[in-house]
Amino acid sequence: MNEYFPPTLLGPRPAQYRIRLTAGEHSARHIRRIARSCLEEWELAEAADAVELALTELLANVVRHVPDRRCVVVLLRLAAGVRAEVTDGHPQLPAARTGLRPEAENGRGLVLLDAVVDKWGVDPEPGGGKTVWFECSAP
Repeated sequence: MNEYFPPTLLGPRPAQYRIRLTAGEHSARHIRRIARSCLEEWELAEAADAVELALTELLANVVRHVPDRRCVVVLLRLAAGVRAEVTDGHPQLPAARTGLRPEAENGRGLVLLDAVVDKWGVDPEPGGGKTVWFECSAP
């Protein structure tokens, strides 16, 4: 389900994009293109690199940790920037790893997320699952 809700003068609903998908190895590439397109339309192109990198990390976590790989990606235009959310049905909450060795090939996703976005968090969903979200302010 792809839905795009453009800004409107008729109501307070913010501009948003929502897609339900089963994440695979090429999903992040497609979502990055969609995100960049939305951000350009919303005149937030300066935030595109951070949003794309953060979404890539969140989708990689879905592929790696969610057994059915199903998720919903939402992009929301905020007054001062953008919010992205990735919701899945897996109840395990993400946790930052500590004590990573320099040669480790994974485990740095949440550290990277924290470095490129203004704020982020995880909200457990009623009935199981979670939403991992982040916000980037317009420069």
